[in-house]
Amino acid sequence: MASSGITFVSSDQEKKEFIEFQYRHYSTDGFFVPPLRSEQKKLIDTEKNPFFKQAKMAMFLAEHNGKPAGRIAAVVDNRFNKQHGLNTGHFAFFECIDHQPTADLMFRVAEDWLKEQGVEEVLGPTNPGMMDILGFLVDGFDKYPYIMMPYTKPYYEKLALNAGYTGVRDLLAFVVDKESVDFDRMKKAKAMIMRRYPEITIRPVSLKRISDEVKIVRDIYNEAWKNNWGFLPLTIEELSGLAKEFKMVLDDDFAHIAEWEGKPVGFSIALPDLNQVFKTMNGNLLPFGFIKFLWGKRKINRIRTALMGILPEYQGKGIDALFHQRTIERALDRNFVESELSWVLDNNTEMIHVAERLGARVDKRYRMYAKKLEV
Repeated sequence: MASSGITFVSSDQEKKEFIEFQYRHYSTDGFFVPPLRSEQKKLIDTEKNPFFKQAKMAMFLAEHNGKPAGRIAAVVDNRFNKQHGLNTGHFAFFECIDHQPTADLMFRVAEDWLKEQGVEEVLGPTNPGMMDILGFLVDGFDKYPYIMMPYTKPYYEKLALNAGYTGVRDLLAFVVDKESVDFDRMKKAKAMIMRRYPEITIRPVSLKRISDEVKIVRDIYNEAWKNNWGFLPLTIEELSGLAKEFKMVLDDDFAHIAEWEGKPVGFSIALPDLNQVFKTMNGNLLPFGFIKFLWGKRKINRIRTALMGILPEYQGKGIDALFHQRTIERALDRNFVESELSWVLDNNTEMIHVAERLGARVDKRYRMYAKKLEV
């Protein structure tokens, strides 16, 4: 008789097993890019990850027939609930073999823990929060994910739907390349915008004044995104942490601030696609991963526009198009061949139109799921 079991993760060894499951689980998936183990360890560290100052998490490991079969975490993010007036928990870090009873058991254990916290609804997957990597991949399994985007098994949606979850929001990843970009349209749009709004200037982010730039980005982001689905205000601490991570990869050809008569009103941050290097490193910086990283970094030829924000009163003036145009121009000058704009909410018609006017197409689709909990 087949049997499944669940372990509540508490010891250092169990935490290590929680992290390692992902690497074994995808070992034969050609398009999976192993994340750095050091970063995964930081993510689940409730002492060091600033996310957990206002959140709590329980982690679980599953076994089936005596073998590791899956992992899941249950998360309550008090800041998210306060921001949106909700009583929602998240399922996070979900990985599972293609076995519905094991998935059902993992979901049930996570849901039971969330019920104990008084939660009424589950939303996921998050890793661990809404400002981290989100969603199950539902379209685009034959392509490598870009930096800080997920790759998941094709059967995960089936497991979630059969466990009573419903798809609630799609996150779109657009791609534009040398063949598809509409250069003429891009140049005409730039000329028209600059003619209409000569007050706009676009400048590179200053890496020498990164702490000042971080404050500008934080203030614009929190104002620009406050009415968006899933929004969480960024703290200086979180953004400073991001800046430290980004500083190693941030490139002022691809990170820009928009100013209106000298006042910062928007920002755009695109990152070289480090996944092109990480896929060769098996999640390790040491002992030889760092050498591979430095060597491989020179060969990167894709970028991802990962963050963008424009103050509400300056939206609709074409600043987003100027950001994309400048990033693409710089990328082509440096022989980059492809750029991803991600993620874009499926109901963000303005950003979808901007992407389409550039010549971009939907390349991958990710999905978030929710379930009401029976009290």
